[in-house]
Amino acid sequence: MTDTARTSRTARGRALSAALALALALPLAGATAAVAAPAAPDRPAAEAATTRPELPRPTGAFAVGRDTLHLVDTGRRDLWDPSKPRELMTSLYYPARGHGGHATRYTSEKAARAMLAHYQLDVPAAAYSATRTHARTGAPTAPGRFPLVVLSPGFTAPRSTLTHLAEDLASRGYVVATVDHAHEAAGAEFDKGRVPPCVGCDPDSGVPGARITANRAKDLSFVLDHLVGNRPAEPGEDREATWRHARMIDRGRVGAGGHSIGGAASAALMNTDRRVRAGANMDGGFQILPDGLRRPFLMLGTETTTKPDGPYNWRDAWARLDGWKRWLTVAGSGHFTFTDAPVVLEQLGADEDPDATISGRRAEQITRAYVGAFYDRHLRGVDRPILDGPTPAHPEVGFHQP
Repeated sequence: MTDTARTSRTARGRALSAALALALALPLAGATAAVAAPAAPDRPAAEAATTRPELPRPTGAFAVGRDTLHLVDTGRRDLWDPSKPRELMTSLYYPARGHGGHATRYTSEKAARAMLAHYQLDVPAAAYSATRTHARTGAPTAPGRFPLVVLSPGFTAPRSTLTHLAEDLASRGYVVATVDHAHEAAGAEFDKGRVPPCVGCDPDSGVPGARITANRAKDLSFVLDHLVGNRPAEPGEDREATWRHARMIDRGRVGAGGHSIGGAASAALMNTDRRVRAGANMDGGFQILPDGLRRPFLMLGTETTTKPDGPYNWRDAWARLDGWKRWLTVAGSGHFTFTDAPVVLEQLGADEDPDATISGRRAEQITRAYVGAFYDRHLRGVDRPILDGPTPAHPEVGFHQP
């Protein structure tokens, strides 16, 4: 790399660091935003265009199927466009039999173009959207009943950024629903190829973070209504599960989680919806504190979370978790470490976070290992010793006890 290239990349890195710091602080005051670096100068976009990224193979014993479900909550107005009802899109990953069905695409080129433009990534949309996945649409369901995990992405990020985790959990025996919340992501793909504008991406939207989080919690409850049926405590509508494979879900074993504000929403959801037995927050600030939760909760994030003046509010949240809990930090991680971003963008020659030194491969391994172990222990009753303390296999992971 030339001295000019090094200087250019350093300048971009400093600019990104400032933008990312702002993005992490914003969830506590309003909508979030994030920027990622352009393609690295030593790997030009022309070369990246010839690369087809691939998500890591799932680690479980099951093949993985994928379905989609478009949901409209006619009883609620959209937070960003009150002229319309609230609209959600979910990808459903499930344990499958054999290798039937058809290969699924990562996302559409149209959706990829919108996301890459928002994050200012100099990456070919065709190459990004062509990322190889391992789930298959139309795959026959595996016999049995399985726990359900609902995952919500970070603000401005589409549900596709949680694909590698969703595929891995499904291969390990979970039904997983990743959710797009209308107008809260750049590149969120809805039914018939629609990509709704990210109204919330405007930093001047003026909507407080706590209101966004509370609204997402309602979104996730609505998704649960359609996957496992109405809450027993709420008589009246008696809405039945509407997903065609809902019979394979064990309604008594439901978990929630997410990245960034999606993780914050999982805690807010558990405050109001007792169907959720276990929750996880991957590097998200707590805009709404847990209300004395006695159910298991995992906090997995960067070392920034341990700083008293950090933008996450994890110390206050920790004090209000009254059940099984863990506060785990990953050395060398950045805000997007717990998503597909480092896995896919690294293969395309883009540096999504110059402050993160952990590789995409290690990011994926650690995220899958600890999130999977958490749900295994609390939704399947399988002991996972890596949750009990530091291990030589994952030296980057620290156990924080404030």
